[in-house]
Amino acid sequence: MVKPPKTSLSYAQAGVDISAGDILVSKLRHITRKTHRPGADTGLGGFGGVFDLKAAGYKDPILVSGTDGVGTKLKIAVQSDQIDTVGIDLVAMCVNDVLAQGAEPLFFLDYFACGQLDPEAAARVIAGIAQGCAQAGCALIGGETAEMPGMYTGKDFDLAGFVVGAAERNALLPTKNTMKAGDTLIALGSSGPHSNGYSLIRAVVERTELAWSDPCPFAPDATLAETLLCPTRIYVRSLLPHIHAGTIKGLAHITGGGLIENPPRMLPAHLHANIDGTSWEWPPVFKWLAENGDISQHEMQRTFNCGIGMLCVADADTAPGIVDALQAAGEVAWIAGCLEDANP
Repeated sequence: MVKPPKTSLSYAQAGVDISAGDILVSKLRHITRKTHRPGADTGLGGFGGVFDLKAAGYKDPILVSGTDGVGTKLKIAVQSDQIDTVGIDLVAMCVNDVLAQGAEPLFFLDYFACGQLDPEAAARVIAGIAQGCAQAGCALIGGETAEMPGMYTGKDFDLAGFVVGAAERNALLPTKNTMKAGDTLIALGSSGPHSNGYSLIRAVVERTELAWSDPCPFAPDATLAETLLCPTRIYVRSLLPHIHAGTIKGLAHITGGGLIENPPRMLPAHLHANIDGTSWEWPPVFKWLAENGDISQHEMQRTFNCGIGMLCVADADTAPGIVDALQAAGEVAWIAGCLEDANP
């Protein structure tokens, strides 16, 4: 019996289209150029990104790095075909973290993974990443696009981001040795749930039997998906002047763990944050989630930011001026409490 000749296999037949990746890279070159900043002078296509700290103006820098993702917020974006702003979320989650250490975000790299690469869809996502980088003042200097058939189905994809920032050696945050009882807590408003708690959000929506395309019950001029996909706020440009001026003693990025677990991360053991719950009103999205999910106040506060995206510590006498400056920079900012002795 004569065996039939074997047919030649290709990478494309196995599910990976190299030419689609080439098309995507060509689409991205002009997008990444918009994020150029001093110190970032290389383009895409090399084996690594290069950044010149001296050209960025640093004299004795400490590097601060961070990595994060967007989580299951991506499921809403994919299911509603509203993927243009999840890249902003990706950047925001990373740059706000290094900002909390007192660092200026300098450059960013992304990781985009999918089952089958759609260059147009990927370009939409990465254009959002570039938009986030522009908001944060950091350069998008590279990334990886991974096409992995069998790992992801349909239009599903995943994102990860990596940021490197810098601070002068003597300017890292928090400065725990300068904190004292009576220091003021300054809150910066969030734009919504940001990128945390979306598995619980999706469970609440499933319970209500609402579709992503339905009018949003708490913001009827938009669909439910549009409202829940509001991108994470980036606080870099508004807070950096105060960090550089030395008037901020500590920052807590309110992410997973919410208002319960994040503030202690910036404090010395002998102090705790007394957040005044009457100083602000929860935005409608959080009230709706609590009511429709029958979620306790404690669970809400340990899962969501509840309207506070960043919490700052400053001297009581300088805090009002910082609040005024933050408001002038476009932030919703207010005095939200103070530091107290943990064991009075």
